[in-house]
Amino acid sequence: MLFKDIVGQDQVKRGLIKSVNEGRIPHAQLFIGQEGTGKLALAIAYAQYISCHKKGDDDSCGDCPSCHKFSKLIHPDLHFVFPIILSEKKSDSDDEKGPSGKLSDAFMVQWREVLLANPYITESDWYEMIGAENKQGIIGTTESSDVIRKLSLKSYESDYKTMIIWLPERMNMQAANKLLKLIEEPPLNTTFLMVSENPTQLLKTILSRTQLIKVPPIHRESIALALVDRYQISPSRAQDISRISNGSYRKTISLVSAEAENQYFPFFRQLMRLCYSNDVLGLLDWVGEVTSLGREQQKEMLAESLRLLRESLMLNMNLEDISYLAGDEVDFGKKFSPFINKTNVNQIFTEFNLAIDHISRNGNAQIIFTDMCMKLVKLINK
Repeated sequence: MLFKDIVGQDQVKRGLIKSVNEGRIPHAQLFIGQEGTGKLALAIAYAQYISCHKKGDDDSCGDCPSCHKFSKLIHPDLHFVFPIILSEKKSDSDDEKGPSGKLSDAFMVQWREVLLANPYITESDWYEMIGAENKQGIIGTTESSDVIRKLSLKSYESDYKTMIIWLPERMNMQAANKLLKLIEEPPLNTTFLMVSENPTQLLKTILSRTQLIKVPPIHRESIALALVDRYQISPSRAQDISRISNGSYRKTISLVSAEAENQYFPFFRQLMRLCYSNDVLGLLDWVGEVTSLGREQQKEMLAESLRLLRESLMLNMNLEDISYLAGDEVDFGKKFSPFINKTNVNQIFTEFNLAIDHISRNGNAQIIFTDMCMKLVKLINK
């Protein structure tokens, strides 16, 4: 992964490159930011730049043996840890028994495949790749033991060993505590690169041991230029998509695909119509349909609903210039916007955010969505 292949984020790139060229590579860094901003891609490009034999002033050479191995994610001094499905697991401390003792290495073929195809992958993309269905991924204590083992060994080819931990917030308590000492005092020429989308879920003791790298939403201009260059999209259409993407290149990729553009919009539209008409039986059918989705898809649908609510509110406030709707969303938004106003918007947002939180905590989806729907009926008709 080369820095030049990553959309935007020029300031972050300069900071990472400067730390290498000045010989100030922190032992542990935490990349934080919203989904789709290129955090994982930046971490990989940074690791490649550290190991490159003929690095330039602003990027890896891309031609040396080290870069060739990084381009396939097979460099022996590059290690990955990511959430996996620990099946037949009875408790957080029981993940060293039976099938639950699997490591990230067991999924490395799938990991390389999905990451090389799209370095802007989401947690949902990954779980779909490994057939997680409704299950939540986890990084268990067996994984922590393996990290300690790997980093105790000498580097093979590079001066540095790099351990990239994607979504460290998925570590259970035992796993996180087991790594604290190593993160604080890793072996010589070893660096941890953690990539998180919910740093508030991390142990404070881990946060205090890492240097934060804040990855902001990608500038619209950078997204638009990438669309014109990589997808040969017209500049005007590229500008429209970049506005709707809201700084996420992952969202951009989805919008480019006509099939994915309205993936969750029909769920939102149907929900709002059923709430408005107070159709309880229809809402129960809607709940049944939504609970058939995977847990990560449910969270994505709720997050997309929050976006559509926000854009509808902008229309209600006559702020059409900053309402980022497209296609069928525009017509529906104009009709629906009168029902989202200052008397109910905060409570509606609260209900959707609560649902996301409860789903994230592995709550019963049917109960969560039913409760949310019944409350929305009152709020929409308020």
